Amino acid sequence: MKRATVYLDEDLHKALKIKAAESSSSISELVNEVIKEAFSEDLDDLQAFSERANEPTMDFEAFLKELKSNGKL
Repeated sequence: MKRATVYLDEDLHKALKIKAAESSSSISELVNEVIKEAFSEDLDDLQAFSERANEPTMDFEAFLKELKSNGKL
């Protein structure tokens, strides 16, 4: 485990202290958990982007024109 200095907004720090006390966890454990969850979500997003890489793309302006021509706008 590595030590790091992180500057938190006072209200966030207070909320972390309360949550840590209520969950019998340390602030470090909570922060590590949230960071792991965020990285896991990033990995899921990257996987989804990779899976959709070969899908056709449409220009936003062209899409709006298509919606208008179909009577949806």
